[in-house]
Amino acid sequence: MIKVVLLDDEVLVRSGIRMILESDPEIRVVAEAGDGAGVAELVAQHRPDVVLTDIQMPGVDGLEVTRVVTALPEAPAVVVLTTFDLDEYVHTALRRGATGFLLKDTPPRDLVRAVHVVRRGEAMLSPAVTRRLLGEFASGGATESAKARLAELTSREREVAVAVAEGWSNAVIATNLGVSQATVKVHLGRIMSKVEATNRTQVAILVHDAGLA
Repeated sequence: MIKVVLLDDEVLVRSGIRMILESDPEIRVVAEAGDGAGVAELVAQHRPDVVLTDIQMPGVDGLEVTRVVTALPEAPAVVVLTTFDLDEYVHTALRRGATGFLLKDTPPRDLVRAVHVVRRGEAMLSPAVTRRLLGEFASGGATESAKARLAELTSREREVAVAVAEGWSNAVIATNLGVSQATVKVHLGRIMSKVEATNRTQVAILVHDAGLA
């Protein structure tokens, strides 16, 4: 069972999202709230696998929720679900550790799939967000700071990091590199430690920023 904490200031929106998620028998919304003020307590109490949060909420907004949640021990994955896909929101959410960024016009089946995807430790972004991010990387050029951070990686770790940036799952990486998924997870853990990333989305951003993918 995948446990979800749902944060949105509109009651009707929360009800709709809950119905969509719980149409999948493997997903259960264990708690919900109208802002992020008590999110740390909700996580401690319910031990969710995923926190699904709006950005614009009164009090503590979704960007602060992302920062707070990803800093917790054994932090759940964070998916930002919003009407607003402003660049500043996307960049801040991802750099603070969100593993998903979806717009509220996302089809219900994709919202359900996103919960499963981030629960596995992978990332899911709305197609429009992905296109913009890749366009920025393509036009912005490589940065020296990103190259310097990745220089700490071994050759195999660099292979894994580039594969993550290409959007490969752990299973695909394992198959292509001829190793086990457990080995891929070990490499990914070392990569995140060395480059000070909290999830694979941040690793992917760093690799693209360095011009390696």
